[in-house]
Amino acid sequence: MKVLKKLGIMGLVLGLTLGVAGCSSKSEDKSKKDDTTSKETVTLNISAAASLQEAMTELETKFKELEPNVKLEINLGSSGSLQQQIEQGAACDVFISAGEKQMKALEEKDLLLEGTNKTLLTNDLVLVAAKGKTVKDLDSIASDDVKHIAIGDPQSVPAGKYAKEVLDNTKLYNKVENKLVLAKDVKEVLSWVQQGNADVGFVYLSDTVGADKVEIVLTTDKDTHSPINYPIAVMKESKKQDKAKAFENFLLSDDGQAILEKYGFKKAN
Repeated sequence: MKVLKKLGIMGLVLGLTLGVAGCSSKSEDKSKKDDTTSKETVTLNISAAASLQEAMTELETKFKELEPNVKLEINLGSSGSLQQQIEQGAACDVFISAGEKQMKALEEKDLLLEGTNKTLLTNDLVLVAAKGKTVKDLDSIASDDVKHIAIGDPQSVPAGKYAKEVLDNTKLYNKVENKLVLAKDVKEVLSWVQQGNADVGFVYLSDTVGADKVEIVLTTDKDTHSPINYPIAVMKESKKQDKAKAFENFLLSDDGQAILEKYGFKKAN
């Protein structure tokens, strides 16, 4: 009986020891799992106006230094097209528009996260001409020497909307309407002028940074078009709102603004 009693006690001790070890092992496994989860890559879907193309590459690199586990999937296009994609359910955590109209439309549909709709930057609208093309001023685009004038489609491209406002307010629209060729975004306008498919075009000042084969004819007067503001907002349906807000805050920070200024953008007032 004593032997059996001793064996029973030993079994109980062994069972308790294994139980503690098992709990410890599970705790370690959970800790490892939590640690692994914390290091998993988070993908943010960024829908941004086409004019931000060059700047976004450097912004992504800098943000990676601050948030190494965050990957950016950047969808560039005309602000109007991006707005429609978001309304139709396209994956988007952060939207950067080149016009307030598109952001306001999303706000009216209650698609923006409260408190995140802010003005990120501003820009200038310029008239560019193909190198070698003699265009002295805005009135020159009405001359017979200019056959094709490229602008973004005013219905979906903010730069095109601003360009049409300039033509309307300077009484030039009726004189040049038959020369207008409409592009799907501002980058296509620039490309057409560079390739000689258009004699002149209206693009943002930021688009001309580092661009070859074009010359800036003039910067349009601010009183000839609506203010060129780029709003930014986090989407209400985003599943990664914390990281999305971190990206927005980075763009609004001194580091983010310095990069944007490098590419021809201006700080918002």
